Amino acid sequence: MVQVTEKNKVIESLNRQLANHTVLWGKLHNFHWYVKGAHFFSLHAKFEELYESTAVIVDDLAERILAIGGQPIGKLSEALEEAGIAEAEYGLDEGAMVKQLIDDYELIKEELKSGVKEAEDVGDDATADMFIGYIQSIEKNNWMLQAYMGEEVKK
Repeated sequence: MVQVTEKNKVIESLNRQLANHTVLWGKLHNFHWYVKGAHFFSLHAKFEELYESTAVIVDDLAERILAIGGQPIGKLSEALEEAGIAEAEYGLDEGAMVKQLIDDYELIKEELKSGVKEAEDVGDDATADMFIGYIQSIEKNNWMLQAYMGEEVKK
């Protein structure tokens, strides 16, 4: 049986990712609306694809928190306070937008790896599996974003 304090750590980790993905969802909308330049069409579409998949993650995280007896962060101010990533800035060029996303995804991936361990330590395989799936998705997205930037994949 999972003790309350152990479960609380998992709920905190889930809420941290809920906050990160809520901020990321807003950032991706900003980038979708404000991207300019030679790669407008491809990035405009990619940012839309990413914010749509992020919206699903936000909902899944909140529902998982509720399913294990927690309370999901539900206010933007709470998400901004809790998130490890910053909201979007105005006036970025397309390269800076993509670079920010690469960095944000890397930070989120590292936090998810810690969350996998926390969940496994308390026998919450469902949350661990959820986080592992998100890690796989982030690795794929970052591979594509790094290829766009002409960078090698970060290991």
